[in-house]
Amino acid sequence: MQTMTGIGPVLGLTILLETGTTSRFETAGDYTSYCRCAQSLRESNNKKKGEGNAKSGNKYLSWAFSQAAHMAVRYEPKVKAFYDRKYQKKNGIVAIRAVAHKLARAAYYMLKNNEPFDVDKAFG
Repeated sequence: MQTMTGIGPVLGLTILLETGTTSRFETAGDYTSYCRCAQSLRESNNKKKGEGNAKSGNKYLSWAFSQAAHMAVRYEPKVKAFYDRKYQKKNGIVAIRAVAHKLARAAYYMLKNNEPFDVDKAFG
């Protein structure tokens, strides 16, 4: 996990221990939803129908990926470019959560395939 920009020993251990085995998640979307990195917004016919289950999932993984996103934006140019594009369209909180979502998806594939982090695959 420490090959990912923004994740040190504490965040890496937190993510590993809170995730457990990746076999319990069928897709990366299931994992990001468990990490609270996916929207809980429900829409139908472009009308907002609610934001149910906003608190379902693991709050510690949400915190860990948010912290990793803040550090990755500071130290990785490709992540910073992605953040800047999102920041121009929305606000800073939405942009950081988008980075956290991408990092959570990358972490899922890292853990599932047992491979190091590749910034080009995640943000390229």
